[in-house]
Amino acid sequence: MEPFDIYLASASPRRRELLRQIGVRYRLLDVAISETRLDNEAPEAYVRRVARDKARAGLALIDEKPPRAVLGADTVIVIDDEVLGKPQDRAEAIAMLQRLSGRTHQVLSGVALIDREEYEALNVSQVTFRGLNRAECERYWQTGESQGKAGAYAIQGYAAAFVRELCGSYSGVMGLPLYETAQLLQQVGIDLFSDRD
Repeated sequence: MEPFDIYLASASPRRRELLRQIGVRYRLLDVAISETRLDNEAPEAYVRRVARDKARAGLALIDEKPPRAVLGADTVIVIDDEVLGKPQDRAEAIAMLQRLSGRTHQVLSGVALIDREEYEALNVSQVTFRGLNRAECERYWQTGESQGKAGAYAIQGYAAAFVRELCGSYSGVMGLPLYETAQLLQQVGIDLFSDRD
C-alpha cells in the first residue's frame, strides 16, 4: 500500500491536481452531502459549512485510531451578494457567464481539515472578467468546461482568456487555496518540505 498523508473528501479532479502540485499524498473518499444553502446563510458561512460537512462525512467513513486527517473543500462564486453554484443546463450557464461579463465577482473557497480536532480556513479572491458577448458564452459552453463548475467557468481552462484581473489566489479560484491548505496541514503536523516516507 502506498504511503499517504491525508484523506481527500472530494470528487474534484482540480483539487487532486492541486494537492499533487504541493506534494501531498492522499487517498480519496467518496462522500455525499447536501450542498443546499440554508435560508439567510451568508456566502462565507455557507462555503465554510459545506467544506466542514464534507470533511466530517469523510471522517465518518474511516476506521483509524487515531484518525488520519480528512480534507474537505468547497468553492462558490458570489456576485451582487448572490451565490452562483454549478449550472444545471446550457441556459443557466450562459446566463451566469453573461452576468459575470465585464464585472468583478468574488470567489470564496472554504477548506476544512479534521482529525481529532477541526481546522478551517477561508480564501476570498476577486476576479474581473472582460466583456463577453453571447456568442462567446455559447462557444464556451460548447467546450464542456462550464459543466460542474461554480459560476459556469474554469479559470485553468479556456476561461483564463476572460480574466482581465485577479486579486487573490489562483489556486483558490481553481477550487483549493494552496496557501491556506498548507497552513492547515502544518496544524496537523504535515510538513510539506520534509521527508515523509
